[in-house]
Amino acid sequence: MFGFFKKSFKLIAPIDGKILDISEVPDQVFAQKMAGDGVAIDTTGDVVVAPADGNLSMIFKTNHAFGITLSNGAEILVHIGLDTVALEGAGFERIAQEGQDVKAGDIIIKLNRDEIISKGYSLLTPVLITNPDNFKEIEMNIGAQVKAGQDEVLTYKAK
Repeated sequence: MFGFFKKSFKLIAPIDGKILDISEVPDQVFAQKMAGDGVAIDTTGDVVVAPADGNLSMIFKTNHAFGITLSNGAEILVHIGLDTVALEGAGFERIAQEGQDVKAGDIIIKLNRDEIISKGYSLLTPVLITNPDNFKEIEMNIGAQVKAGQDEVLTYKAK
């Protein structure tokens, strides 16, 4: 009965594209939820933004992924593309700095889509809650076309 009073949270799209079920990602670490629970975005954009307000707790030195810690305790990972760590930063331009507080929609990374794709890499982008056991009722917006910084990709509630 008191569950109605539990606050609901949302993540917005960090990049333009279509939301896919995480199980569709052709990388078992993501597909089997070993890195967390969430969605993947089949990207069409070239700007990656913060999916929620929080602290930019980590940006990989190769700029292909970043983590944000939210005030509700959620730890969010945005992993731009698959196996893109091998590019060693080529095609990724860091805009934000690790450790800074960001608002939903703030630009974190800019992409050179053509450079990344021409080297044979997928830009399918997992967006994960890496500590999903701390939350419940994670609902994904599978199939939706989303705009970075605007549209909801998933909602979840605190336990």
